[in-house]
Amino acid sequence: MKLSDLLATFEDMAETTLDIVVTDEPDPAHVAAIASGLDEFNLAKTGATDRRTLAVLARDPGTGDVVGGLTGRTSLGLWFVDLLHLPPEHRGSGLGSRLMRAGEAEAVRRGCTAGVVYTINFQAPGFYVKHGWQVFGEVPSGDGVSRIFLSKVLGE
Repeated sequence: MKLSDLLATFEDMAETTLDIVVTDEPDPAHVAAIASGLDEFNLAKTGATDRRTLAVLARDPGTGDVVGGLTGRTSLGLWFVDLLHLPPEHRGSGLGSRLMRAGEAEAVRRGCTAGVVYTINFQAPGFYVKHGWQVFGEVPSGDGVSRIFLSKVLGE
């Protein structure tokens, strides 16, 4: 038996001896263990340890309460926008544009050359397009709902 076949056999054994658990409330320590494992793998492949959270918050100056903002992360030269939300009373005021500009500036400062976001067709895909993002894919998920994937070259 070749060494590669033996190693494949051991990998198959490991897969069959582990329990699979599905949850919508993972323990934060478990999520951290997965992230750490991925970071170690990426470091071994690229030498980069640059994955960082990026949040841009809109705060009430009087109370300090966060009323909206965007969250995401930067990693390996990409800015991932995960969430963007403003309450209705702040939409259309230019605040969303300010959030995006601040996020993009920070992503560029961190060395990112492109950004990726997905939104839902009933949310605000036009908002992203207006800010220079380009649609590169759409995935329908039923009942007229679809996810729209966009990217942008940063710093232009």
